[in-house]
Amino acid sequence: MQQTILAIAGKPGLYKLVSRGKNSLIVEALDASHKRMPAFGSDRITSLTDIAMFTDSDDVPLMDVLESLKTLEEGKKSSVDYKKASGDELREYFAKVLPNFDRERVHVSDIKKLIQWYDILIENDITDFKEEKEEQPKAEE
Repeated sequence: MQQTILAIAGKPGLYKLVSRGKNSLIVEALDASHKRMPAFGSDRITSLTDIAMFTDSDDVPLMDVLESLKTLEEGKKSSVDYKKASGDELREYFAKVLPNFDRERVHVSDIKKLIQWYDILIENDITDFKEEKEEQPKAEE
């Protein structure tokens, strides 16, 4: 799942990878329209697994942050209205999700986008943010 959920710069929301064309990817919007469209190499396309949030120590993968948000909200949509909440309210809420986030490098717009993406994923019943780690066979010595 994680590799197939994409963010496309300049386009709102999230997209699911459906297929690969000759010079493009075919993506489907994760909204009520479920509109399919091509995404080209000139678009900045990012898989959610390639995104991380800044903290005071190491960067935390977005999937870990989403899992923490899911735990806080008990698998339901976010209890904060990111459109109406003030910057201070959003920072206070995000501190419950990721207590050691870097307050200088994580902007309010980043928190809003995270909450928006979380709500989109929950609405589409995509909740397996952390994939089960498969046991690696031990190399023979």
